[in-house]
Amino acid sequence: MYFRFNLSFHDNEDVMAKCGIDVSYETIIRWINKLGLQYTKRIKRTIDKPSTDWHLDEVYTKISGKMVYLWRAVDDEGTMLDIVVQSRRNTKAALGLLRKVLTS
Repeated sequence: MYFRFNLSFHDNEDVMAKCGIDVSYETIIRWINKLGLQYTKRIKRTIDKPSTDWHLDEVYTKISGKMVYLWRAVDDEGTMLDIVVQSRRNTKAALGLLRKVLTS
């Protein structure tokens, strides 16, 4: 749950307690340190590859009171492929995002 749903150690402890499993968050940390790399590789193999049809969005928006440019690459099923946030409109950064998405 830590890797798949991005839950904290304490949240994992709470979820497992609700399922009737009495485990400490320290034990979860040890499990993650021992088995984490193997588990993330397994998750990446099972996640579907993004579709070949995708588009690039550019938005000028306010984040934390500061106006920024946000570029986002999204496939036709709505899966976000990558995101770039910068304070200035930078063609080099947008092209870097395109290259990264095309090579992945």
